[in-house]
Amino acid sequence: MKKILFVSFIFVSFVANSQKATNETFFFNSVQDTLLRICKKINSSKTDADKEKHNAQLLNTFEQALNTPNSFDYPFDSLSILKFVSLLTPSDKKFRIITWDIPKADGTHVYYGFIQEKFVQAKNAGGGKSKTEVMQLYPLIDKSTEIKNPDNAITDNKKWLGMWYYKVIEKKWKGKTYYTLLAWDGNDKFSCKKIIDVLTFDGNGTPRFGADIFVMKKKYPKRIIFEYSASCSMSLRYSHKKDSIVFDHLAPTSPQLEGQFQYYCNDMSYDGFGFKKGKWNYGKDLNAINDKDEKDKLYHNPHDASPSSNESNNYKTVFDKNAPTGEGNNVKKKEKKKKK
Repeated sequence: MKKILFVSFIFVSFVANSQKATNETFFFNSVQDTLLRICKKINSSKTDADKEKHNAQLLNTFEQALNTPNSFDYPFDSLSILKFVSLLTPSDKKFRIITWDIPKADGTHVYYGFIQEKFVQAKNAGGGKSKTEVMQLYPLIDKSTEIKNPDNAITDNKKWLGMWYYKVIEKKWKGKTYYTLLAWDGNDKFSCKKIIDVLTFDGNGTPRFGADIFVMKKKYPKRIIFEYSASCSMSLRYSHKKDSIVFDHLAPTSPQLEGQFQYYCNDMSYDGFGFKKGKWNYGKDLNAINDKDEKDKLYHNPHDASPSSNESNNYKTVFDKNAPTGEGNNVKKKEKKKKK
């Protein structure tokens, strides 16, 4: 009789848990459908006012969904396919960062997003210690226009240098984890930007952007910002195989335009960063090679026409295909048309 009761209890628990999981999946599927409809409305909006109205709905719906228990494990993969919203999770799965942009009529962009952090919290219960999983949600507030010297600024989520992240690289050094982020910024009608940013978390779990882990031409910026003509494209990629960040070298279209970045384009040469002793170290003049990464097949970008890999004197580098390459404003517009 005890065995029968025990088996019956397990069966009832299994049915209850299965029903709970089914209900959660149905709920999050429904939320994702709502988010997709709102994103499509933003894409089809003709005025800044309409975009702002629908974006307010997107923010509110996203915030409610991400504050719901077990939401961290729901992938929202349909949003990634739409390519309006970027969702990135590092290999340690301690957080995910969600970003998107709202292009305005004057050619500028405003960025929005969240960091959803998951961590284990110890609690004292009944004289003993227990652990429970806790989620914390941090909205990302774009304050780009207020940040002076963005190359050297260290900020938090409330004063964020807005951008659209497309790659996260997890690195550890002396007990601290650095999440290097590759990003795109539409900037304005004349120029775009590619950015190598860094995300860390302080002792309280608060996110911090920017870190002293770059060594570049006797400079030590907190992040790397590349600006180039909106009519050109720039590749900024990461090699899983050789642990290197590789990018197009930018140069003015004529010498007299030095320093006017709206006239900078790639010159068919490549530079990069190799990671060593806790620093991303700059390397110049890389040579393109045809060395495929075993992870290439996992990524695909319809706008990707750049070489698949690169090599320098010190380290070989192989691009993955996860990052957009032609994100000039013209390409961005084409991409948004496909999203509709």
